[in-house]
Amino acid sequence: MLTPFKKDGSVDWDAFAASVDRQIEAGIHFLVPLGTTGETPCLSVKERIEILKIAKARAKGRPVVVGGGTNSLEATVESMRQLEPYGPDAFLIVVPYYNKPTQEGQYQYFKAVAAATEKPIVIYNVPGRTGCNMEAATTLRLARDVKNIVAVKEASGKYAQISEIIAGAPEGFSVLSGNDDETLSLMATGASGIVSVASNVAPVEMVKLAEALLANNMPEARGLHHLLSPLFKNLFIESNPIPAKYAMARLGLMENTLRLPLVPASAKTEDIINQTLKDLWQ
Repeated sequence: MLTPFKKDGSVDWDAFAASVDRQIEAGIHFLVPLGTTGETPCLSVKERIEILKIAKARAKGRPVVVGGGTNSLEATVESMRQLEPYGPDAFLIVVPYYNKPTQEGQYQYFKAVAAATEKPIVIYNVPGRTGCNMEAATTLRLARDVKNIVAVKEASGKYAQISEIIAGAPEGFSVLSGNDDETLSLMATGASGIVSVASNVAPVEMVKLAEALLANNMPEARGLHHLLSPLFKNLFIESNPIPAKYAMARLGLMENTLRLPLVPASAKTEDIINQTLKDLWQ
């Protein structure tokens, strides 16, 4: 989920609450605040807690999976302890960024993170952001060895790697696509769902896509995939969430305000997003 800001840079709590309501009304299966798309590194602890509280209060029983990862074990555990009293259903924990840990380092890190909470843990593998890939063998080792590591959000873009995880996953372990444009291919081969950026903009359509795939309705899924493909592509022509926030502003759902070091979309990106939205709902 995006974090809306007012023009003065403060969090727009009303816009965030309305965004949650919009997702729930669309039939979304679970919420993921405080992830990459939410500009979480630029939020204070107080702001993170309030975002979680609003999400939980308005989720209407849908699970709330909250981002809590950093590149330090101590800081990640502290982040979880700060958020845990406010009822997250699970934590989304990113592979440590910048440090470039080995596969053994990643394994030991996630094992220690999981030991610090009784909540379920979703591993988040996004080497384009972290500079470090978690290999399939490491993911599967954690899935087998650590009972509260229950899923992986895979945004590596490595189809062979993700397919290996899907094929080797123990019972009860879920693989979630971390890239909207891979939803069709991954769910068609056994992934359980998608943690979606595009759902901020088009939640109804993303729910329909996921549910068509869960029902093995491939003709409907293919049609939705092709309809949404330009949105999937164009939401990443600048760093996420820059295009998505502009799209939401165009829809009248929040201000086009980001916190530094992110800045609003270029004029070229604005033109592309304007056309994408027009084509999507023409």
